[in-house]
Amino acid sequence: MRKAAATAAGSGKQRFQFQGGIQFYKSRGQHILKNPLVVQSIVQKAGLKSTDIVLEIGPGTGNLTVKLLEVAKKVIAVELDPRMVLELQRRVQGTPQANHLQIIQGDVLKTELPYFDVCVANIPYQISSPLTFKLLSHRPLFRAAVIMFQKEFAMRLVAKPADPLYCRLSVNTQLLARVDHLLKVGKNNFRPPPKVDSSVVRIEPRNPLPPVSFKEWDGLVRLCFNRKNKTLGSIFRQKNVVQLVERNRKAVMANEDGMDVDDDGSKCQTKEMLLEILEKGKYLDKRSSKLTQDDFLTLLASFNKAGVHFSS
Repeated sequence: MRKAAATAAGSGKQRFQFQGGIQFYKSRGQHILKNPLVVQSIVQKAGLKSTDIVLEIGPGTGNLTVKLLEVAKKVIAVELDPRMVLELQRRVQGTPQANHLQIIQGDVLKTELPYFDVCVANIPYQISSPLTFKLLSHRPLFRAAVIMFQKEFAMRLVAKPADPLYCRLSVNTQLLARVDHLLKVGKNNFRPPPKVDSSVVRIEPRNPLPPVSFKEWDGLVRLCFNRKNKTLGSIFRQKNVVQLVERNRKAVMANEDGMDVDDDGSKCQTKEMLLEILEKGKYLDKRSSKLTQDDFLTLLASFNKAGVHFSS
């Protein structure tokens, strides 16, 4: 299994000669997972069924792919590098597995993904966040994704309130999915070794999803985590926050009434309203870094009920 490139990188940089004459590029995140025990552990932890269609991102030369094909009904591999596509085709050519492998050559972030039951991926670090949310927006919902990330990114995904790594990424991901840490993978398990260690995470989309607008949710969470260690009272007293809420309020009212809303000096009233909502919910002196998912859901519902929105 190899970290596949999401975008083309400059040729000639950080090359590494590998078997078969194929050159790998650290600058593209290309690393071979050389430990077969780790590969087997990932397959086991994916919990595959014989009827499953598996989406593999960045198959590389196919170390993981062939193991997935032994268990799953079908593997759909998305690979950007045409050299890897040819190597993977050669590896399964003439075997019964060849009929169960579909290869899509392209950038996974720009590719319309087909139906799949489980995703298994060892991805380049630079696409971790956009790929995670692309998968979570995929429909129909898949059962699970087992993905290897840079260790710190993985720890942010699973972080809980009061954890130093708890952040907007943690809150947004955990709104949409259950996230569990499965396995630490040291950098020496790769050839060539990356600069940092990795971790394998299991992501299970929530079904049904919470009945909230993700844009509204993310708008609130973004504001809160801009200054995550300040009190919410301090955050919502800021002039730019009050102005944002006021603009959104006017935009919503204009859309509903079909007319412009005059600026009647209501910014002061908006500020008072925000602080009143926080005080009523006993959130005035609380900090974002210690709020739970339920806290954010309650807070968003209270704001929306009062006509306060975070995306116009």
